[in-house]
Amino acid sequence: MIQRIQSIFLALAAICSFGLFGTDVAETAAPVVSSEVFADAQFDVYDSPILIGGVIGAGIVLFLAIFLFRNRKLQMNLCYVGIFLTMAYAIYGALLWIQDTAAEEAGVEPGVTLPILAVLFSVLASRYIRKDEKLVRSADRLR
Repeated sequence: MIQRIQSIFLALAAICSFGLFGTDVAETAAPVVSSEVFADAQFDVYDSPILIGGVIGAGIVLFLAIFLFRNRKLQMNLCYVGIFLTMAYAIYGALLWIQDTAAEEAGVEPGVTLPILAVLFSVLASRYIRKDEKLVRSADRLR
C-alpha cells in the first residue's frame, strides 16, 4: 500500500537523493581555475561521473523499494542498499571536496544536507518496515 508511512519515508529519501541534481553542495565566490571541483565556482553532482552514478543508483533503489510493499524483506534489503549507496556517494563527495585546492574558500550550500536527510528517511522507513513485519508475524501466530 502506497499510503503506508514507510512508503512516504522512502519517497522522501528518493526525492532527497534526486534533489542533488538541482542544488549545489558548496560554492566559492569566483571560479577557481586551478581547481577540478570548483572550476565553475560550484560543487555539485555533475562534477564527477561517480557521483552522478551513485546518486542515480541510490535514488532508483529507494524509489523501487516503495512498490515492493508485498515483499517486506526485499524492501528492507533495498533500504539498506539505498543507505549504503547514499553513504558511499556522500563520503566520495566529501573526499573530493576536502582534497580540492579551493576547499578552504568554499562555503556550504543547502545541498549538503540532502544525503543526510536521505539516510535519515531510509532508516525511518526500514524501522517501520521491520515493525510491519513483526506485526504480520504475530498475527500469523494467532491463526
